[in-house]
Amino acid sequence: MATIMVVDDSGYARRTHRRILESVGHTVIEAASGMAAIESFFLNRPDLVLLDLSMEDIGGLDVLQKFRELDANARVIVISADVQRSTERLVADAGALSFLGKPAAPAQLLDTVASLLRGVAP
Repeated sequence: MATIMVVDDSGYARRTHRRILESVGHTVIEAASGMAAIESFFLNRPDLVLLDLSMEDIGGLDVLQKFRELDANARVIVISADVQRSTERLVADAGALSFLGKPAAPAQLLDTVASLLRGVAP
């Protein structure tokens, strides 16, 4: 299974995503802020990242840009309550491989994760 980093300033969202991902055997690393996410990404090199857009210290788009600078092949799923088409296009242009509305349904989340880990676009 994969190592997946969950980045969200909401403890509830991190715990929920952790529970879903661990239920199928993934190892989960959590980060509660953008700065912590960048540091953890650099140190741990997770296989995949679930990234919230709205955080207090550094916005998700800036974090995504930093991930892409550290690893051009970084696999990132943005999960956000901002489900406008313009936001979805913005994160795709920034290098996210997928975009899910928050809260993501467990089956949808697991399907998207599995597809990206296999190297297939969802």
